[in-house]
Amino acid sequence: MELEEASGEDKGQRKSLETSLEGKKVVLVPYMREHVPRYHEWMQDPALLLATGSEPLTLDQEYQMHLSWTQDPNKHTFILLDKELIAGSFVHGDPHVEGLNSMVGDVNIYMNDPDDLQTAEIEIMIAEPKSRGKGLGEESVLMMMTFAVENYGIQKFCAKIGDSNAASLHLFRKLGYVDASYSEVFKEVTLELPVTEQSFKILVI
Repeated sequence: MELEEASGEDKGQRKSLETSLEGKKVVLVPYMREHVPRYHEWMQDPALLLATGSEPLTLDQEYQMHLSWTQDPNKHTFILLDKELIAGSFVHGDPHVEGLNSMVGDVNIYMNDPDDLQTAEIEIMIAEPKSRGKGLGEESVLMMMTFAVENYGIQKFCAKIGDSNAASLHLFRKLGYVDASYSEVFKEVTLELPVTEQSFKILVI
């Protein structure tokens, strides 16, 4: 996994706005304002809303949400770029919203408990059907986990997934996450993975 960071006058910005991660199949880039219209289009799809447990927002609300996410030190969002679809070569700082629509999803971590900032909830979404089934989700989760351990000192990950989302449940169980609880109200499985010497070996370093 290669890491690119902005330099010079950008050094004062939060790391989430500075850092891009390049893997074999995906590039994870900061969630920029230029990405919001496409993200908003995704979030009009009832299937994606159900899979992510989200509520539909207006475009203005989506811009406000973007601002909230990028300013919150306990949240970190990357946009997924499918490397096969990037027009030309990857350039750090370029949102890559033109050309072949390489923007295909996102991956997030949240440190929701102020008394336990070493536990992170992780989410992954491959919104574009053309990029599903190619291993992008697995690589993105591993890259985000590595980033979270190295930059936030995360010691445990959890994922909350709807019981009808078979693909995500399979992915996280494949990576070693185990079922920790089930919510009858939300029809949601919570899976957990502590960061141990053994589990750390699977990460993309």
